[in-house]
Amino acid sequence: MIAVQGGAYKFEVGQVFEYSDYYMKDPIRKKIKAIEARMMKEKAALSKLRDKAKPELVQDYELTSTSGKKVKLSSLFGKKKELILIHNMGSSCPYCTLWADSFNGVIHHLQDRAAFVIETPDRPKTIAAFKKKRGWKFEMVSSMGTPFRSDLGYHTQDFGYWPGVSTFVKKNGKIYRHADSVFGPGDNYCGIWDLFDLLPGKSTDWDAKFKY
Repeated sequence: MIAVQGGAYKFEVGQVFEYSDYYMKDPIRKKIKAIEARMMKEKAALSKLRDKAKPELVQDYELTSTSGKKVKLSSLFGKKKELILIHNMGSSCPYCTLWADSFNGVIHHLQDRAAFVIETPDRPKTIAAFKKKRGWKFEMVSSMGTPFRSDLGYHTQDFGYWPGVSTFVKKNGKIYRHADSVFGPGDNYCGIWDLFDLLPGKSTDWDAKFKY
């Protein structure tokens, strides 16, 4: 629902709005709007398909908090039944830092829907220091010394670490991975890419940095 003038408006996925004559008379811009509407419908179809996929049973992995305390994967849910867990490559990656910065700005929205945690292979003390430096508000844990990332497909001997996200659900005392997705420039998980796509040129021509 989208609030408008004190009321509410229900936006239908893939809905095409009436645009100005300038847009509708330009065949290229008209095609752009049609593609945008089709992409919205495809995203909705993708979400439904994920819901139909068989959940993946995972063990209750033991990770480490930023204070050095051992924590179970199950404890990261808190009072929620669903968990969004980000596979971050650590403090040496400016792109992973970019994604984390973007999540930090909407953390209260994310945590209203599900538990939210970022996991990295860094040492707990390194994570704590970097978290403080960036002003991040979300919980973070270390997977260092565990098979967590490799078991879930975000670390391999050939390619090393991969960034991404896994979502988990608790059901009947067990933990299941509902879905996952790899991160990369131009993806759907960092808000800047779609905004950059509205500018001339390619959004991926820009490089993330720790400081500008």
